[in-house]
Amino acid sequence: MDRATAKTILKQRIDQAMGRSRADLVIKNVRLLNVATGTIAETDIAICGDTIVGTYDRYDGLVEIDGKGRFAVPGFIDTHVHCESTLVAPSEFDRCVLPRGTTTAICDPHEICNVLGETGLKYFLDSSLSTAMDLRVQLSSCVPATHLETAGARLSADDLARHRHHPKVIGLAEFMNFPGVLWKDEETLDKLAEFYGAHIDGHSPLVTGKELNAYLSCGIRNCHECTSQAEAREKIAKGMQVLIRDGSVSKDVDSLAGLIDPLTSPFLAFCTDDRNPLDIAEEGHLDHLIRRAIAHGADIAATYRTATWSAARGFGLKDRGLVAPGYLADIVLLDDLAQCTVSQVIRAGKPVTAETFAGRRSPPPVGLGSIKRARIVAEDLAIPASGPGTPVIGVLPNKIITEALQASVPYRNGRRHADPENDILKIVVVERHGFTRNIGKGFVKGFGIKSGALASSVGHDSHNICAVGSSDADMVVAINRLIEIGGGFVAVKDGAVVGELALPVAGLMSLKPFETVEHELEALRASVKALGCPLAEPFLQLAFLPLPVIPHLKITDMGLVDVDKFELVAA
Repeated sequence: MDRATAKTILKQRIDQAMGRSRADLVIKNVRLLNVATGTIAETDIAICGDTIVGTYDRYDGLVEIDGKGRFAVPGFIDTHVHCESTLVAPSEFDRCVLPRGTTTAICDPHEICNVLGETGLKYFLDSSLSTAMDLRVQLSSCVPATHLETAGARLSADDLARHRHHPKVIGLAEFMNFPGVLWKDEETLDKLAEFYGAHIDGHSPLVTGKELNAYLSCGIRNCHECTSQAEAREKIAKGMQVLIRDGSVSKDVDSLAGLIDPLTSPFLAFCTDDRNPLDIAEEGHLDHLIRRAIAHGADIAATYRTATWSAARGFGLKDRGLVAPGYLADIVLLDDLAQCTVSQVIRAGKPVTAETFAGRRSPPPVGLGSIKRARIVAEDLAIPASGPGTPVIGVLPNKIITEALQASVPYRNGRRHADPENDILKIVVVERHGFTRNIGKGFVKGFGIKSGALASSVGHDSHNICAVGSSDADMVVAINRLIEIGGGFVAVKDGAVVGELALPVAGLMSLKPFETVEHELEALRASVKALGCPLAEPFLQLAFLPLPVIPHLKITDMGLVDVDKFELVAA
């Protein structure tokens, strides 16, 4: 912006703040929750353009909103989200969550980058320029996430550096490869060195003591993987900002809400990480996290501070997070503070309506036809072995950490088989990017399926095809149907497809509106429950089982991995 234009804007703000001219927009007689002081006072809020120019006074506006009986709080900030996990395009994610009060989201396109590399990154960068919400982008640091699996692409430090000055980029996304940091891996250090002094997101589940000190010494400043208060308090004490997560699988607000008080809230924020549109429809987005925390006894003002000002400060977004003069006019009007009942949303000084999302030009979809895998046969899934004893991945509901179990499974003709009567199913990861024909095989406990199979092309983080089932025959049907539809989720029983959701954009996202995806997920969830699966989000639970940077056993396309040692247990 040139100096003359800036001066014109400043003069308009001064005149409207002084009451010399009418403000562009005024919210009248609203009860303002001040997240700086924790107080509530009735006031008008005057807005000039996209900026707040007046509070704690009376104003007249060219446009006025009656705020009587309502509360005003700053717009909510989702500090860590993979939009791909909402299963819809960024423009649909925007349309889904902005009316619920999420005015800023900081995304990591890590999932699509692990399939498509820079093509996926550019798709998100281009998308961020056309969303009504402020969609900020972190540059994905771990593509691939590990050497123990075959991803579809690779992003080097040089690749990331080309995009660091994009107007929507904040910094480097979650540094999942904490073992690479501690082992001083050269490629890992290249990325940290390239972003030295810039913002770097963390990802350090259960890392503690000197290992955590070493990790933090590299300039990494936050973590969204805390699952206990003890873990979170150590990280806060060592200067880390803890991002309290509640997604479709990992639900940590219940255990971490006790952290939220006036003293600690500046060092906290909220994030959803991975949350699908059905859960958003049924529970909410950040509004759900806020009311859940308050229901657990968290201080109301400190909770809203966590969702707004603290989040903004942690990511260097100094223009937002307060309803105060000079701040961005991202404002949420609530009918009830404790219930976080969103009544109306103001984004950059404009009320959010259906017209807010009309006429936007989103970039064309990418990654169509990304499933580069031939059909498989039952023999491909066989597990030759010398006996019935085997490691088993133990699923923990609502967690992405797992247990490392041992069990004896049915053993016939030199091969191990699933044992659905004891809730031990076969699990496989089928490489789908066209580089190898690897199929990693193992066993998992916790899906509860007596007869049937599930398959998914969402498999964090390399996004190979993941399948779990009681029989090889049903697993083959599920995997081959997934290949046929170009990616997504498939449920099978007795050799027949009983539910599916196509995700043709890189095998991760739908081309349909979020409402349609919501209804399709609802039908798919019912199909999976009919198989006997007790898990709330079985496909996302399945998707996390190949994630090899969480302790204990993980299944990758190379085989079963002991992540504590980063070694293959079985091919």
